[in-house]
Amino acid sequence: MTSPTCRLRLSTSPHLHAGAAVPQWMLHSVIALLPVTLFAVAVFGLAALATITVAILACLLAERACAAPSALDDGSAMLTGLLLGLSLPPALPLWMVAVGGFVAVAIGKHLFGGLGGPVFHPALVGRVILQAAFPTAMAQAWVTPLAPGRVSELPATSLAQPFMSPTAPYDGLSGATPLTATKAGEAGAPTADLWLGIVAGSVGETSAVLLLLGGVYLAIRRMIDWRIPVALLGTVAALSALLHGLDAERHPEVWTALGSGGLMLGAWFFATDPGISPTTRRGAWIYGLAIGALVVVMRQFSGHVEGVMYALLLGSALTPHIDRWTRPRPLPKGVER
Repeated sequence: MTSPTCRLRLSTSPHLHAGAAVPQWMLHSVIALLPVTLFAVAVFGLAALATITVAILACLLAERACAAPSALDDGSAMLTGLLLGLSLPPALPLWMVAVGGFVAVAIGKHLFGGLGGPVFHPALVGRVILQAAFPTAMAQAWVTPLAPGRVSELPATSLAQPFMSPTAPYDGLSGATPLTATKAGEAGAPTADLWLGIVAGSVGETSAVLLLLGGVYLAIRRMIDWRIPVALLGTVAALSALLHGLDAERHPEVWTALGSGGLMLGAWFFATDPGISPTTRRGAWIYGLAIGALVVVMRQFSGHVEGVMYALLLGSALTPHIDRWTRPRPLPKGVER
């Protein structure tokens, strides 16, 4: 009778594989964003298509310049460009879009070590730098949704030459976004239009319904941690309801707060990036709650119309600390070694 043999396999961590590689994760993210991308092109026309295309091409070019050619195969640069393009105003000069895309990958991604290394989402880095460098264009380059001629011609501002003033004033082709109007004490867009996306705004931030469906798709596919958007949106809903109850004229109602600005895009597609979000379940709840609270505070009590971008950056900065606070203990509390 022979004794059973046991093979001991030695390997480096991680020892468990989720079954999904990086290209798969990127592919499912692009699929989830496809409906809102097509919708944005239908609503804003060539302006949206050109903005998204230039952002993607700039990110791919930066990836090719900063890394080996094989780095393009994982799809991360394309997804970064798509997210950046969706977060920008449709009539932003295209040379500014190209600058933002190149900066997002070259600085936001590769300066921090490449894929998996950045502390902040690369697309957010690109957008923040554009916001700091070109605040006027970022605040006014909106396009009226479903405008006549949107599919046959580009806004004059899109074709502005680098470092030159646009050939047409931004105010000549734009209207205030719902958040801008609300902040100014004016009547905002109807809540139904906000959720459907028939409002002025960034390219892919207008249709809250399509962004929500895309996020749910990723959660069902287990590509993201559902606790993060649930905690984030739940916090925004709870605080908005409280503030609206205290002062209905100054603070918007819950459904308006949830459906406006870049909240849905940020909650489902930026905050859930595995490279910048906590790794523990408790950490995911804390992280989402912190970002949601920051969004409400910035929107309602700061000089910024939209606080999602800065709330996401601050939340990402907290991630290493949240991971340290919530990491599992080797032994349960109270058990002696």
